Amino acid sequence: MWHSLKLAINKLTPAQAIVGYYFLAVSVSVLLLSIPIVHKPGVEVSFIDTLFTAVSAVSVTGLTVINISETYSVYGVFVLMFVLQFGGIGVMTLGTFFWLLLGRKIGLKERRLIMVDHNQTSLAGLVNLIKEILKIILIIEFIGMLILGFYFLNYYDDWKVAFLHGLFASVSATTNGGFDITGQSLIPFADDYFVQLINIVLITLGAIGFPVLIELKQFLFPKEKNLTFRFSLFTKLTSVTFLGLLIFGTIFILIFEWKNTFQDVSWHKSFFYAFFQSVSTRSGGLATIDVSEFAEPTLIVMSALMFIGASPSSVGGGIRTTTFALNILFLYHFAKGNRHIKVFNRELHEEDIIKSLAVSLLAVALCFVSVTVLSITESHSFIEILFEVCSAFGTTGLSMGITPDLSTIGKCVIMVLMFIGRIGLLSFLFMIGGKEKKTKYHYPKERVIIG
Repeated sequence: MWHSLKLAINKLTPAQAIVGYYFLAVSVSVLLLSIPIVHKPGVEVSFIDTLFTAVSAVSVTGLTVINISETYSVYGVFVLMFVLQFGGIGVMTLGTFFWLLLGRKIGLKERRLIMVDHNQTSLAGLVNLIKEILKIILIIEFIGMLILGFYFLNYYDDWKVAFLHGLFASVSATTNGGFDITGQSLIPFADDYFVQLINIVLITLGAIGFPVLIELKQFLFPKEKNLTFRFSLFTKLTSVTFLGLLIFGTIFILIFEWKNTFQDVSWHKSFFYAFFQSVSTRSGGLATIDVSEFAEPTLIVMSALMFIGASPSSVGGGIRTTTFALNILFLYHFAKGNRHIKVFNRELHEEDIIKSLAVSLLAVALCFVSVTVLSITESHSFIEILFEVCSAFGTTGLSMGITPDLSTIGKCVIMVLMFIGRIGLLSFLFMIGGKEKKTKYHYPKERVIIG
């Protein structure tokens, strides 16, 4: 039996194996969150709600059908943080870390899995990449915990409670988990710009992409002095796109809400409301205001931003910033009649353009089907369903408050979206397609009418 199982596992493609590992992570998380000690006395959680929470935590989404602060004990909070860490950093990152601790050699098979899990295109330097990712994320979380923990002494009399809130907030923001133990997200800190700024920094560091953080570290702390450092095309493209989306989101939220939700609010508070919500749509999922109060144009813009999501090889989901950037560049150059796409003095590979278009088409189809199904099974408005679907696919976690009221079918649809959003659409496509096959022959080519 074990021999047959081993043979079956060996036949899996890297993408299929990664999906299997994330299924295993969800299963383990369900078991951990089902232990009686993780719940507060007298609290019982159904299996479907535990499964939903586990999927949301592994996918670092933050959508939840239960109130975390009222459901889980201190032990439960630590279990949830562990699952968020597992999902945010990635199964192969922590897996590689444990392999290295045990002195196990990282072979070709493991390197292929790491490559798929982190959307890398080369096998070179993968183990060092994993070490750097783990080191950087843990340092960021530790610094965030210290800053927020000491600051929360202004809010909580017990230092243990203050640092527990600081630790959870730091892990949740850095992994873009979107969970909170306040019971109200960051709404209690709507007037505290310091807490918001720290969360903005942590969310951005988690969502901008691990390769960007590694290159930034190499630029700030070079190993060799007097050596000219050049940022990669990926870092330039994703950073510019990331910043552009933050500015776009902030401006349009301000414009659409200036005479609505922000009508009787000071200019600086309005700015922070808009800026924080724009940052949160990158995959953060935390909120300083009840988003259900926003006007429909604002909700549509936020849905689009959540659909785009974070950067590749980060803790976030969605189609990813580089996919969006490549689509825009393709449309721009195609309209100008250019067959070759150039940016930052570099020319893009046609294969990357094709991948970006395939990912976008599949994402639109997936969200369209999900919205249609939920429109049939749920009694909520179209904008509420669209917002929920985009939030789940982008592993964001923002909601207009309909998550607890979803039917079993609705919860299953959202769970599928969160899971696919976490593993990535390319992994999902390759899981279905299996191994790449080389074409042995070609048919004569013929043109078709387009447009």
